[in-house]
Amino acid sequence: MVEAGTAGIWWRKSSHSGGDNNCVEVGTTGAGVAVRDSKDPRGSALSFSAAAWQVFTGSLCPPARNSASQ
Repeated sequence: MVEAGTAGIWWRKSSHSGGDNNCVEVGTTGAGVAVRDSKDPRGSALSFSAAAWQVFTGSLCPPARNSASQ
């Protein structure tokens, strides 16, 4: 994880976030993914490799198990 330069990144946030800007924004970079605080868009951003981001997001919501195959 390193601080990311934010020039040219198209930022987006979840459609599930409320209108109070209390969330993070995510943008893809040539090397992976950048994350920033939506309340401070001119502030610092963190950069993660694509592999690290995949591990992180995969840990948030593990795939559902098919109960019929158990």
